[in-house]
Amino acid sequence: MSTAQGQFKKITTHRLQEMKATGEKIAMLTAYDYSMARILDASGIDVILVGDSASNVMAGNETTLPITLDHMIWHATSVVKAVHRALVVVDVPFGSYQGNSSEALRSSIRIMKESGAHAVKMEGGIEIKESISRVLSAGIPVMGHLGLTPQSIYKFGTYSVRAKEEVEAEKLKSDAQILQDIGCFGIVLEKIPASLAKEVSESLHIPIIGIGAGPDVDGQVLVVHDMLGITQDFKPRFLRQYADLNKIIGEATTNFIKDIRSKDFPNKEESY
Repeated sequence: MSTAQGQFKKITTHRLQEMKATGEKIAMLTAYDYSMARILDASGIDVILVGDSASNVMAGNETTLPITLDHMIWHATSVVKAVHRALVVVDVPFGSYQGNSSEALRSSIRIMKESGAHAVKMEGGIEIKESISRVLSAGIPVMGHLGLTPQSIYKFGTYSVRAKEEVEAEKLKSDAQILQDIGCFGIVLEKIPASLAKEVSESLHIPIIGIGAGPDVDGQVLVVHDMLGITQDFKPRFLRQYADLNKIIGEATTNFIKDIRSKDFPNKEESY
């Protein structure tokens, strides 16, 4: 066990609630494989989201819609094997819960049983209230997701900021209250005005995690490939890039090729 793992308590939904109550900010990143999850967990990340963004960054799809339940379970299983401390939350993919609470329950049970994950996440408010309630009734923790919901991108038609107008802002506040009332342990707010996110966070007792929702929420989440600079064609205002791994990996690969071409690799010390 690493220093980070030994130094901190295991993160649970109850621990996240305590963090909100004491004003301790929550750090959340995505991961989709064992190696990356192991690094993030050892570094002290609080929550790892096995996001359906794997559809974009791992499979090269334009949207999150093509990824399947089987794909999500495969990624989640890989992540869970690496984690000792973080709470692992898994996105229930598009088409696996909307409009059918029985299917939502079956999908969530499969994720929990087959991957060993700790919770699931679903996009939407009152429209999926029945599905969330059914999943919660089985004892499965659920995180909500409001604002820009990528699974509904074809309905929105754009990735622009949501809830700027009063009608949509009021619906978002109502949906957030509904999600708390039915038992969600937290909510992700994506790409909404900072003032609205602040209002929601202050009005609810469950943790609010922002992505493009300003600083006045209980924590922040980013896609790890964006944060590390692996992806180069996605640079929204809310993204802070902490490394440029695209450049580092590219230069390392170029040097590897060069050393092979020049017959420098492997040398005598690297041979048996």
